[in-house]
Amino acid sequence: MSEAHEGLTDFESAVVSVILDTEPGDVMSYGEVAAEAGYPGAARGVGGVLRRIEDLPWWRIVAANGRLIPHDPKRHAALLAAEGVPTENGKVVLPKP
Repeated sequence: MSEAHEGLTDFESAVVSVILDTEPGDVMSYGEVAAEAGYPGAARGVGGVLRRIEDLPWWRIVAANGRLIPHDPKRHAALLAAEGVPTENGKVVLPKP
C-alpha cells in the first residue's frame, strides 16, 4: 500500500488490500470484498471505505446483484467496459453458470 493508505484501521487496511489485489476485468461484490478481507457481513463498510479512500479501483466493486452505482451508472459502465466487463441496463452481465 502507498503512503496515502497509512493510518488506516485494520478493517480499512484489509479492504484496501483486497481491492488493490483485483486486476483489470475483475468484478467483486461489496460482500465478497468484506468476506475476503476477513469481515463477512460488512458489505456496507466496504462501501464506506470506497467513499473515503481515493485511488482505489472502485469500479470493480458492484452490488451482489451486479448493479452499478446508482448516482453515475454510465461512468461506472464505461470504466468496466474499458476493462472488458460487459454491462446492460445498469448491471454487470454476470456469467451464466
